[in-house]
Amino acid sequence: MFYGTVVWDPWLIVAQIVGIQCLYYLTLGGFLTVSVGTRVSRMSLVYFFDYATVTASTGTGWCVIASILLSAVGGAVYLLYLIERAKKCLDFSATVYIIHLFICIAYGGWPSSITWWVVNGTGLAVMALLGEYLCIKRELREIPITRFRSTSVIWQGVYSRSNDRLVSLIKLYLRNKYLCRYSFYTHK
Repeated sequence: MFYGTVVWDPWLIVAQIVGIQCLYYLTLGGFLTVSVGTRVSRMSLVYFFDYATVTASTGTGWCVIASILLSAVGGAVYLLYLIERAKKCLDFSATVYIIHLFICIAYGGWPSSITWWVVNGTGLAVMALLGEYLCIKRELREIPITRFRSTSVIWQGVYSRSNDRLVSLIKLYLRNKYLCRYSFYTHK
């Protein structure tokens, strides 16, 4: 993706939001299945969206907390591949967690647990900061250019541009220089 000009494309932004949100919930579901699914008899959406399950007083609550934080790390990796810009990571991370807040409110009411706010705030920070770090690391990578390729690209650029007049003047100069030198030696 070329970053020189910024074009506002709302369909791309919506697609990125939907993609990040879906991947976040798929990752959260995978971690919840592995950690909580082995501890409870039946998995349900309660572990995704009910603030009462995010608690530090039970082992299952700690598994939910770990799943949320690991999903934030996964979300940072998704930001690297879907968003690709460090300055947009905070926006998309906040969007993921704001949408998650609205879904939690619709599912189980306003989250009144301080643990839920701390865990999701930490998840937002982890997702945004790690995503920015990964994107900056990618943006600052050196672009590998081989010596032979760059030389041929430079010469192709000289001949392919509108410098034909300059090239023809140089050829004319070299031809005249050769002819003058040749005529000097023949008239002695």
